[in-house]
Amino acid sequence: MSKLLEGKLALVLGIANKWSLAYAIAEAFSRAGATLALSYLGERQKGSIEELSQGWNVAAMLPCDVTKEDELAAMPETLARLGRPLNAVVHSLAFANREDLAKPFVETSRSGFLLAQDVSAYSLVAVARATAPLMTEGGSLTTLTYLGSTRVVPNYNVMGVAKASLEAAVRYLASDLGPRKIRVNAISAGPVKTASARAVKDFSSILEEGPKHAPLRRNTDPAEVGDAAVFLASELGRGVTGNVLFVDAGMHVMGYSG
Repeated sequence: MSKLLEGKLALVLGIANKWSLAYAIAEAFSRAGATLALSYLGERQKGSIEELSQGWNVAAMLPCDVTKEDELAAMPETLARLGRPLNAVVHSLAFANREDLAKPFVETSRSGFLLAQDVSAYSLVAVARATAPLMTEGGSLTTLTYLGSTRVVPNYNVMGVAKASLEAAVRYLASDLGPRKIRVNAISAGPVKTASARAVKDFSSILEEGPKHAPLRRNTDPAEVGDAAVFLASELGRGVTGNVLFVDAGMHVMGYSG
């Protein structure tokens, strides 16, 4: 890959382990020449991410629990100390209680519904508000979504509703931030065996069925998601905003998905 992000500073939120889509994106950004700022959730995870990011050009590590206002408020202060504009932000954050994914959607608890919305959708708004002032030269804000936002995917339940909210937030943020030359998009990745995906009951069956029905007859490679994120963050994506870009081996065009 050419150095499409050479000289750019990118904040990547949501690396949990080497199987995370956020990890694949950060790795692709690093190959493309970006300088990275990485978030972590707790000191234990900080050590893991430091190990995972060996060999990358990492300028900052910062705590970011999006349910804590003080950590959100501290994030732009830490980034500002780097003394350079922020060019790209990747929001790869989602959470729902396992019990709310395991039972019918109609039985979702009020607290579970609000938690999924808070972490998985509202956090994009909070992150955009915190980081937009640092994007003085414009830039790109990219989040991760899934087909369950528009179709009923068994056992995806409250997370599907949260992803629908997230995609609506993408459109409204694209409108709000467009005058500042900040583009906001979502990548809808196909099923990938991540830590969060394993919380979905019978997720293995989704992985097994995908190659039978997707036009490309295979599941999504996380590296493809990383490359798509590089495109959106680079000058090649300068005219793209308010979009959901599907990187799912074509599954979204099929009338039957398993």
